[in-house]
Amino acid sequence: MYYYKRLRDLREDNDLLQKQIAEVLDITREQYQLYESGKREIKVHQLIVLADYYDVSIDYLLGRTDKQKL
Repeated sequence: MYYYKRLRDLREDNDLLQKQIAEVLDITREQYQLYESGKREIKVHQLIVLADYYDVSIDYLLGRTDKQKL
């Protein structure tokens, strides 16, 4: 099980819906919800898209650092 707490935190901090982020990733809302809930591992290329979208590092998204940018 994978849990990406920061995906949800960033989405909510930016007042976005799961549907909106799913559109950014070109996936369904249901697929995105599986990432946030930890039921599915997110793909690397999608992490890159989200890091660029939120202007943060991939390490921050994965919880490996508390610094948003390197």
